[in-house]
Amino acid sequence: MSESTRTTDQLTFDNPVSRHPDITPPKQDPPMPGSDAELEPQTDRGQTSYRGTGRLEGRKALITGGDSGIGGAVAIAFAREGADVAINYLPAEEEDASTIAGLVEAEGRTCVRIPGDITDAAFCKELVDRAVEGLGGLDALVINAGKQVATASIEDITDEQFDQTVKTNVYAMFWTVRAAVPHLPAGSTIVMSSSVQAYAPSDDLLDYAMTKAAMNTFSKGLAKQLAPKGIRVNAVAPGPIWTPLQVVEGQPKEDLPTFGKGQPIGRAGQPVELAPAYVFLTSPESSYVMGETLNVNGGADSP
Repeated sequence: MSESTRTTDQLTFDNPVSRHPDITPPKQDPPMPGSDAELEPQTDRGQTSYRGTGRLEGRKALITGGDSGIGGAVAIAFAREGADVAINYLPAEEEDASTIAGLVEAEGRTCVRIPGDITDAAFCKELVDRAVEGLGGLDALVINAGKQVATASIEDITDEQFDQTVKTNVYAMFWTVRAAVPHLPAGSTIVMSSSVQAYAPSDDLLDYAMTKAAMNTFSKGLAKQLAPKGIRVNAVAPGPIWTPLQVVEGQPKEDLPTFGKGQPIGRAGQPVELAPAYVFLTSPESSYVMGETLNVNGGADSP
């Protein structure tokens, strides 16, 4: 990305209230698993608004859910900071994955695409093995893929929905981390995509919130276990961020037009606004940060 095409980036001094538009998304009902390509309005994943400074030079990162939304923004940021990346996604998300891969490769970095379903334990091990092979090693892991379905009553949460949410958000996290740890040298990092739902749960996201609370606890315990090995574990807890996850049953359809407007900043966040948190927690500059849950939530209270 040339300087002539960049009008502003994450290092530009400006007013955060108006840095990104206050969106009023129309009601929309795309099929699962959702796509950035079809989302209205489009997200800012840093395509033209993230500037790298070499903070991850030479790193090798695996990002689950790296095709769109927050994961896509992290992949772009990591590449512009000097990292090679492997991204995992569902086969149905190939269009978004191709877009992210193109942006990563435009920076002269490697992008290993690994489609597959992380709710399968055998695939999670295969995912790590393929990432290690394609990148020539692994020293950064971002657990980002997630499932979120808004359901008004516990009586309407089916066994299938509960099972898929827990498998995607908890089992896959455990399986992927377990497979990755033997490959991670000292200095490596693991960053989890948690949520403010972990400690401020909405009444219509019971199963999702439960899994994010489990992720927070897992992150803190794992951080203590791996710290003596020089491997750091942290989490990022986003507030209302505009991604495809929100429109494919992640929010009640009638709430989409007001999504994020209740935050003190007055708007929803964009995926690119999450990326610097992941870069910080992955870079050596955060060497004394372990077991932290970093909130990026537009000013709402957090523990």
